[in-house]
Amino acid sequence: MSRAEQPSRRTVLAAAVAAAAAVGATGPAAAAVPDRPARARGGLVDNRAWTSYTDWRSGAARGTRAVPGVRPGLVIVARAGTTDYTDPHTGRTATWEYATWTSPVHRLGVPATEVIASWNANTPAGTWLQVELTGTYSDGTATPWYVMGRWASGEQDIRRTSVDDQSDGRSSIWTDTFAIDDAASGLRLVSYRLRLTLYRTPGSRLTPTVWRLGAMGSDIPDRFTVPASTPGLSQELRVPRYSQEIHAGQYPEYDNGGEAWCSPTSSQMIIEYWGRKPTAEQLAWVDPAYADPQVCLAARSTFDYQYDGCGNWPFNAAYAATYKDLQGVVTRLGSLTDLETLIAAGIPAITSQSFLKTELTGAGYGTSGHLMTVIGFTADGDVIANDPASPSDDAVRRVYKRSEWENIWLRTKRYNASGGVSSGTGGVCYLYFPAHPSPRQLKALAAVGIR
Repeated sequence: MSRAEQPSRRTVLAAAVAAAAAVGATGPAAAAVPDRPARARGGLVDNRAWTSYTDWRSGAARGTRAVPGVRPGLVIVARAGTTDYTDPHTGRTATWEYATWTSPVHRLGVPATEVIASWNANTPAGTWLQVELTGTYSDGTATPWYVMGRWASGEQDIRRTSVDDQSDGRSSIWTDTFAIDDAASGLRLVSYRLRLTLYRTPGSRLTPTVWRLGAMGSDIPDRFTVPASTPGLSQELRVPRYSQEIHAGQYPEYDNGGEAWCSPTSSQMIIEYWGRKPTAEQLAWVDPAYADPQVCLAARSTFDYQYDGCGNWPFNAAYAATYKDLQGVVTRLGSLTDLETLIAAGIPAITSQSFLKTELTGAGYGTSGHLMTVIGFTADGDVIANDPASPSDDAVRRVYKRSEWENIWLRTKRYNASGGVSSGTGGVCYLYFPAHPSPRQLKALAAVGIR
């Protein structure tokens, strides 16, 4: 659960920014041929990802190369340049070699008010990466290059971080989300490119390997209520149950400890559903007196040092993909029917929602932003969720009323405890699934716009 005293990122997205200070990237931008628009999910969401050998060869490379194989990826093969990076969270300055890859222009099937990037990569010690986005507005003008994240799976080289104070007065970056500042103006983002910059220790042969890079663009209308979908599935997946609350007070340097760890706790549940677990070596730093040490690892591994929290959406997806042959993406879904499609194929989902205590029967709490794991549906169509905001692991499984749950997840506007208007996430979810999904899983993912 997010900290009650802080606004959710959707509330912040509605605010105006005070300054424009977009961070430039090393290396010039590379022009590319536009690709085909992706099919929109219900006319509201557009997903595009680069994952195949052909995809990686379609971009503009400076010192990077596409690597074929069972899981194609992108690596450094030559230095494109060097740069000094001063880590804002440690004050340490180091010199790095870098190489870049810039995607083709992607024309959005849905001209977007928001875009969220996500990536899957391996970053051995001595390497890290940066993801950036630039785009074209509906009036033909261009955005700056925006930093969407500076990321490494470990902490030995840089501190994983989002970048604040990026704006051109028309759009801004809010932690992990590109957002049009005034959606009511009609301005939209109609196309974008993504740029990867891969870094390594000078003189080394080290390299990150990036398997997946993509973004989700959306234009979700303002709405306080969403009609309930018709139940269509009765099925429950066997997903491990972990409580964030049993970690309260543990490692407060990571978002004040466990009571704010809903996102990494949910991530760990699904990672282990797919049969992946951390090694004893990865957990060696955790106090042996603590139960479920893997949840502590998940919190540390998703912590955004700028956001000062574990709820950075792409950082959670990237963490999941550090486990062998897993993929992670951030997207939006249109209804519980979409979730039923995934559950039927054996794919649970992590969803983001905010609500008053009175709006979700049986929750026993209210929140300005909370992640939970949807694992199935009852015979009546109600939602079965592993809710980490529970007093124990045994209490994590909950059943929530379908109409209540669907509304608090899909709406974009809500009334807060003070009677004012706050924002909702509009159907945001994380999906983690195998690098090589089964035919049935591929079909379900395609049905919700993911490939």
